[in-house]
Amino acid sequence: MAVSNINGSGKLYVVATPIGNLADISFRAVEILKKVDLIAAEDTRHVKMLLQHYGIINKLVSLHQYNEDKASLVMLEKLREGLSIALVSDAGTPLLSDPGMPLVKMVKDAGLDVVPIPGACALIAALSASGLPVTQFSFEGFLPRTSSARKAFFTERLNSPKTWVFYESCHRILAALQDMAEVLPLEREIVIARELTKLHETIVKASLGDALDLVMHSENMRKGEFVVIVDGAAVDKEAQVMTPEQEKVLRVLLAECSIKSAVAMAVEITGVRKKVLYQAALVIDRDKKDQLICY
Repeated sequence: MAVSNINGSGKLYVVATPIGNLADISFRAVEILKKVDLIAAEDTRHVKMLLQHYGIINKLVSLHQYNEDKASLVMLEKLREGLSIALVSDAGTPLLSDPGMPLVKMVKDAGLDVVPIPGACALIAALSASGLPVTQFSFEGFLPRTSSARKAFFTERLNSPKTWVFYESCHRILAALQDMAEVLPLEREIVIARELTKLHETIVKASLGDALDLVMHSENMRKGEFVVIVDGAAVDKEAQVMTPEQEKVLRVLLAECSIKSAVAMAVEITGVRKKVLYQAALVIDRDKKDQLICY
């Protein structure tokens, strides 16, 4: 297994490590950690336990949020000298709400190789067992620390049809759910996944109201590390789709009237919501102008 390039420069390996259960690491990841010259870790004390478990003796260097700009420059030079480096976080896949982005960016910009070594990720693990739609989802990282900022965050996503996911700490999980309950409907489905792959792993799917009640009255549900998954807002499909006959009415009116007048009359004739008709009118008008430009 090559750990350097033919031209003599080293490779940066982005290595996923377990999020709890130490068995959740790939054979390839273990081999890379054994063979690289350096392992850049968010918390060297934490990573030492993993290395000791697999009998890996290697030189550890710190790369955390307070030193990563300076440390990344040093490691870039070492890669240029031909050394190989593994980047790991405390748990899971690096860069997902963890340090490391400056180093990866510098290495890519320098034209050197960055090699992903895939593995555990709390985000994906929680989604896979959530029972909520995962075809489209957005990952939001950690929530803001203040209540007002959290409420603004929730308000922005109130009507999003996509599933969305965030991480939260044990210190703020209750406050986060309380803020969410002030913005989102209490019947909105959410999933709370805590201590994934660990001894006290818990994955609860419930309405927001029931989930809040559970966390409020269960001390254990306020312990550990959390992934929270929120179902997207329901989409009123009937209100957003016009029949061919309704669209024909709108087109006839647009041929004789302004957009504003055509939409107003179409609302009275068809019963379709004004917002839907207005959006359709804009599309029809734009297509008409595009055709004129082509001619």
